[in-house]
Amino acid sequence: MVTDAPPPEDGTAARPARPTTQSFAQVQESAEFGELRRTYRSFAFPLTVAFIAWYLLYVLLSNYAGGFMGTRLFGNINVALVLGLGQFLTTFLIAWFYSRHAAGKLDPKAEAIKARMESGTEADA
Repeated sequence: MVTDAPPPEDGTAARPARPTTQSFAQVQESAEFGELRRTYRSFAFPLTVAFIAWYLLYVLLSNYAGGFMGTRLFGNINVALVLGLGQFLTTFLIAWFYSRHAAGKLDPKAEAIKARMESGTEADA
């Protein structure tokens, strides 16, 4: 973890409390942690399935629809090239979209859980 704060003068850093195994188990069973997991899964799983389907469509079209994929759109640009570049574009768009989603919805919830565990206070289930 990188921070902007300078190190302490005496060289000893105040470390957060180390959560116990029992506190980890309590947090995993809490409603707040369950909500965090649901929020993550409801975003990640559908996008993963959609991207895999899109990728498999590209592969199947490349293997079985050569005539369609070879169709020239303009100049030397054909359908296969456009769809291939679309794979890269969608990869970057999904990464960007996930980054925004995580920063807005996942990170604040995870940070609250982490802060509570490091301070030694338990979450109410």
